[in-house]
Amino acid sequence: MSLRLLFAGTPEFAVPSLRAALAGGEVLAVLTQPDRPAGRGRQPQASPVKQVAQAHGLPVLQPETLRDAAIQQQLAALAPDLLIVVAYGLILPQAVLDIPRFGAWNVHASLLPRWRGAAPIQRAIEAGDAETGVCLMQMEKGLDTGPVRLRATTPIAADDTGGSLHDRLAAMGAEVLAQGLARLSQGEAPPAEAQEAALATYAHKLEKAEARLDWGQPAAVLARRIRAFTPWPMAEVVLDGERLRVHRATAQPGAGAPGTVLAAGKDGIVVACGEGALRLEVVQRDGARAVAAADYLNARPGLRR
Repeated sequence: MSLRLLFAGTPEFAVPSLRAALAGGEVLAVLTQPDRPAGRGRQPQASPVKQVAQAHGLPVLQPETLRDAAIQQQLAALAPDLLIVVAYGLILPQAVLDIPRFGAWNVHASLLPRWRGAAPIQRAIEAGDAETGVCLMQMEKGLDTGPVRLRATTPIAADDTGGSLHDRLAAMGAEVLAQGLARLSQGEAPPAEAQEAALATYAHKLEKAEARLDWGQPAAVLARRIRAFTPWPMAEVVLDGERLRVHRATAQPGAGAPGTVLAAGKDGIVVACGEGALRLEVVQRDGARAVAAADYLNARPGLRR
């Protein structure tokens, strides 16, 4: 059967899944967040999902909330078979989840029940997880608590960042969604497996304040945070009185008072931490571009060791 679909999503992560929905059924309309101010001019900017939807001539709905009866009636009038939700950003009340014949499916960027919540990609890296993945979840009222219909896994490489893992999982999410839609269109949805609630962890939303690193922490912890917070919100350190953004760093053995520069040269800047040391490899000064730490030392020759 040909599936009548609604799609709800906002950021770049959701775009591959929108393309999968376009290939897997008839997309009746796209829900996305209202345009938000962005850039230096703070002009309203359409979300990535809206831009793709408009390029395909799809109706776009941008309600501030889904709790209003008017928008619920508008969605019900479309008579959808399925609602697909990918990083949408608004709460879906039960009245909306009940509209489609097959309910709502969510593409979530973790191996549920681990890392329910807003920032599963970054939290998996920060925690040192060996692997992560994507889940196709049947949505219910709780936050990411619904049964999982399909999942796919990927190792987290030692050099993965929040950005690289985001892109990989976005593509994987689209693949899992495509598989689910193909099976549903053939009359048999993938079976739903209940989550083990006792194993749940919560991925809190990223805050800019978290990006300010404390040299008193273990070097391995700081190195993971730097990777997790690249490209946003970008980890920051204070080195010899100057604030720097850190784009790449590696934990290594070393000892000294936290924040002390142990070595500085062509291989980077080694700074003592609460446990071990951190080698800064790519850094960025305020108002400047990111450069190799060795190049940064040309402007701060007093740090050389």
